[in-house]
Amino acid sequence: MTATDSAASADSTRAQDNPYVETPERAALRASVAAMSARYGQEYFLACAREGRKTDELWSEAGKLGFIGVNLPEEYGGGGAGMYELSIVMEELAASGSGLLMLVVSPAICGNIIARFGTDVQRQTWLPGLASGEITMAFGITEPDAGSNSHNITTTARRDGDDWILNGRKIYISGVDQADAVLIVGRFEDARTGKLRPALFIVPTDAPNFEYTPIEMELINPEKQFLVYLDDVRLPSEALVGDADSAFGQLFAGLNPERIMAAASAVGMGRFALDKAVSYAKERTVWKGPIGMHQAIAHPLAQAKVELEMAKLMMQKAATLYDSGDDWGAAEPANMAKYAAAEACVKAVDQAVHTMGGAGLTSEYGVAPLLSLARIARVAPVSREMILNFVAQTSLGLPKSY
Repeated sequence: MTATDSAASADSTRAQDNPYVETPERAALRASVAAMSARYGQEYFLACAREGRKTDELWSEAGKLGFIGVNLPEEYGGGGAGMYELSIVMEELAASGSGLLMLVVSPAICGNIIARFGTDVQRQTWLPGLASGEITMAFGITEPDAGSNSHNITTTARRDGDDWILNGRKIYISGVDQADAVLIVGRFEDARTGKLRPALFIVPTDAPNFEYTPIEMELINPEKQFLVYLDDVRLPSEALVGDADSAFGQLFAGLNPERIMAAASAVGMGRFALDKAVSYAKERTVWKGPIGMHQAIAHPLAQAKVELEMAKLMMQKAATLYDSGDDWGAAEPANMAKYAAAEACVKAVDQAVHTMGGAGLTSEYGVAPLLSLARIARVAPVSREMILNFVAQTSLGLPKSY
C-alpha cells in the first residue's frame, strides 16, 4: 500500500466514524445530486410554478437515479441508506433553486412510517413506487381548528364491520393533486376506555367521498396546498397502518424526518441566496473595488455562512441519531435543526437582498422569490414557538405552558 492509499484509507475510516465528515459514498451522492439539479435549477422551478406545471421531469429523473428512495429499504427498491442521505438530496436540490416539498412528505414522512410500521402488504404495495417516485403520497395531520395541537384532531374513524369510516377536515395539505394517496392522521374510539386514540390510515385520493380544494397562496411554488374533506370515506381494514395502540410512536417516526428535511431545505435555500450575494459582492464595484471588500458587506455574509453551517451540523446529528433507531434521542436535535436552519435561512435571504440592493428584487437574480419561501421555514411544518416550547419542557425541564 502506498502512502497515498494509506492516507485515503485513513480518511475513509475517519469519515465512517464521524457523522460530520462525509464518507466518500455520501460525498459522491452530494456531487451527483448537485450535478443533476444544476440541469434544472431555479429557472425551471419558477417556470413550472408560473405556468401551473409540476416538476415532473426533475422528479422523474431523481427517481430513476435512486435519489428519491435513497432512505427506503433495498428489498423494496430503495437505496437502503437513511435520513442523512435523503437530507443530502434535499439540501442539494434546494441549493440549486429547485427544492421539492414532496420529497419531505412522500419518502421521508410516509415512506419511513410505512417501512417501519406498515404490514407486509402495505410495504409491498407502496414502498417500491415511493422509492422510484412513480407513486407519491401526501401527509394529512393539520386541521382548521386544531392548529399545532394534535390532541384536538377531530378527524375520526369508526368501525363498520371489517371496514373503517373516516370523517373530518384537513388543511394545508401539500401536493394532494399530485398524490396517489394521503396518509391521514385520525382518531378512533378505544373500546376499553371510550377515549379517542390516534391512528394512521392510507387513503387513496380517488376514494369515494374524498375531496380537496386548493388554497390560494402568495407563493411561487409548483407544489400547492389544499383543504381536504373526508365525508364517510370507507376504507378496508388493511388501510390502518401498523398497530392502532402505537400511533404516537409511528408519528415520531414521521415527524422527526419532517423536521430534518425542513432543515435541509432551509439550509439549501440559504446556500442558494448566499451564493448569489457573494457572487454579486465580488463583481459589483461602486468606488475603488468590489463591494465585498467592505466589512459592512463581508461580515453579515460571513455570519450567514457560520449560521448555516451550525444549523447543518445539528441536522446531521439529528439524522445520525434517527438512522441509528433512536427516535426520542433524535427529537431534540431534529427540532433544534429545523429552528436553527429556518432562522439562518431567513437571515441569509434577507442579507442577500440587502447586499444586492435593487438588483436583489429583480427577476434576473432570483433572490426575491425566496423572501416568502424562506419565511415559511419559520412557521411550517411546526412554528418556532412550538419548537421553543418543546426545548423548554424537555431539555430545560420547565413547566408546560399549555
